[in-house]
Amino acid sequence: MKLFVTGGAGFIGSALVRRAIRAGHHVLNADKLTYSSNLESLGDVDANARYDFLQADICDGAAMRRALEDFQPDILFNLAAETHVDRSIDGSDVFIRTNINGVHTLLEASRSALSNGHLPSAFRFIQVSTDEVFGSIEEGCFNEASSYRPSSPYSASKASADMLVRAWHRTYGFPGIITNCSNNYGPWQFPEKFIPTIIMKALRGEAIPVYGDGQQVRDWLFVDDHAEALLQVSQAGRSGEMYCIGGDATTTNLDLACMVCDLVDDSLGRTTGESRRLIEMVTDRPGHDRRYAIDHAKISRELGWQPACDLAQGLALTVAWYLEQEDWLSSLVSDGRAGERLGLMQREGQ
Repeated sequence: MKLFVTGGAGFIGSALVRRAIRAGHHVLNADKLTYSSNLESLGDVDANARYDFLQADICDGAAMRRALEDFQPDILFNLAAETHVDRSIDGSDVFIRTNINGVHTLLEASRSALSNGHLPSAFRFIQVSTDEVFGSIEEGCFNEASSYRPSSPYSASKASADMLVRAWHRTYGFPGIITNCSNNYGPWQFPEKFIPTIIMKALRGEAIPVYGDGQQVRDWLFVDDHAEALLQVSQAGRSGEMYCIGGDATTTNLDLACMVCDLVDDSLGRTTGESRRLIEMVTDRPGHDRRYAIDHAKISRELGWQPACDLAQGLALTVAWYLEQEDWLSSLVSDGRAGERLGLMQREGQ
């Protein structure tokens, strides 16, 4: 197939592009190249004849229309997004612009190209979303019938985008599909997210921040498993449907931090527990959701997808990869792009 991937130089997007090229698809990757984009993550496919790159912003309607009309993709995967919750707390404007206005621009560009015969009749638009749109759940798991209760500016912007895709399907018959995934991890994730931050701090012997009491529960999904799920949705997913994608790996943030610390110690030949002593409980994030868990029964039942990488295996692969990237991590710290806590803004009146 011909796949148009927006945000394909990002963490999840680059994993999808690499996997799609290996599977024989043709890919056009459109990316604005923001602070967290990394073209090095696409080094394995950059010279492939079935891969093309376009530096463009999804809010640029003219650029998106030209790309759609020229490339005529079978599938559009939208992974272009601002994704860091802490950054959304400190400044929501860019999240509203990219995650809401950008999706509206893509929807309208796609709808126009489809109605004018520039896209295949079987074209589908896949909005890659998050479990954070559901808010926090005390017990059980989120599924496709769960209500949206976003807690942060980031999750509210993603929920808004999902609602646009749903409305375009209901109003215009637009062939939109929404996927909601749990927390991704793996190689090439920008070191502002939890797991690469732990690795980076442990490697440098710096304090490892864990929010609140560390008992927040998350479901973890290895990024390559997510990429495979997206490809399966693109091939067999039904227009107008939602698909929840989870990793069958729920654990508390504190327990996860300890697991990662122990892997770093083992890899570096340190005394077990040395990195755990760097863990520091810090003031919790405003509006921090307590628990996420994903029920992926629908995508497993209908499309045959299952997560292939368990948490222990995935963490070992991830830690090993980051320890080989010490120069890259150090450069990000030295130029101020990683290593500092964000999202410290207090609630009004406090």
